[in-house]
Amino acid sequence: MEHWIDLRSDTVTQPGEAMRAAMQRAEVGDDVYGDDPGVNRLQDVAAELFGFEAGLFAPSGTQSNLIALMVHCGRGDEYLVGQEAHTYRYEAGGAAVLGSIQPQPIANQPDGAIALSDIEAYIKPDDIHFARTRLLALENTIGGRVLDPGYLAGATALAHARGLATHLDGARVCNAAVKQGMSLRAATAGFDSVSVCLSKGLGAPVGSVLCGSRAFIEQGKRWRKMLGGGMRQAGILAAAGLYALEHNVERLADDHANAATLARGLGRIPALTVATPQTNIFYVEIPPAACDALRAALAHERIRATVGPHTRLVTHIDISADDVRRTIDVFTAFFKDWRN
Repeated sequence: MEHWIDLRSDTVTQPGEAMRAAMQRAEVGDDVYGDDPGVNRLQDVAAELFGFEAGLFAPSGTQSNLIALMVHCGRGDEYLVGQEAHTYRYEAGGAAVLGSIQPQPIANQPDGAIALSDIEAYIKPDDIHFARTRLLALENTIGGRVLDPGYLAGATALAHARGLATHLDGARVCNAAVKQGMSLRAATAGFDSVSVCLSKGLGAPVGSVLCGSRAFIEQGKRWRKMLGGGMRQAGILAAAGLYALEHNVERLADDHANAATLARGLGRIPALTVATPQTNIFYVEIPPAACDALRAALAHERIRATVGPHTRLVTHIDISADDVRRTIDVFTAFFKDWRN
């Protein structure tokens, strides 16, 4: 198949031959009955890796986050969340529509954090006029930025002191852990639950694992069933996720290095303003008048990117160092000839 360099997202990854072989060998059962050995092993391994009692395999990060919100919060409750957070901005309002949970969005700081003073200020008093604040939900990484461990410790301690539960949208928490040189367990310390995506940088085709206490996960199973996430012979998918956790975590450092190289190369083009990546995601400011022609030029060279004035570029397991060099060359050649 013709190779395309796809920089739109790390969700576009393809399972490699070893992962496909693991899927083919998978022993399966009916997971709704709890009979699928592959799913059970994935859930146990993920819970152990991230420091929780139990895990729950779900089809997507959107669903695993929603399950967490619906376990932590009841009808009419609210959760505190960043304006830029995926659970608030990019998950179609599911908490409000399906969970009757009110989000309380709070401005993110430049580093992606929510200021502790803002968290404190937005916790509602115990008064019948207000929704009951039940949960603090954070995201790491957020827009490719890694939250400081000291900040996370302070935020979760504040939430717990005020009687709130804590949830981490850890879609890319493995990137955060690798970037900071810390264990996966340390990266999720202080949280009552975490959602870990397997189908982004880790390279699996489908799925996320929600981790928490045993009682939390038992409640989560009911919501997963209600939301249509109870799959049957899901061990084929779980085998890919297990392979990803066992083989593809440490190699995320390669994606970070490729993102840094790509950013440096694009940063040498005077027409562009390029952010310095912390992990595998960074943003490029592109002259609006150049966007349509650049999009066409990239497509002609078999490079996919969601080109706009504020363009996000994402490296992943299917982007090689050669792909990065080629992308820099195509951008450089285009802007050498482009005139506003």
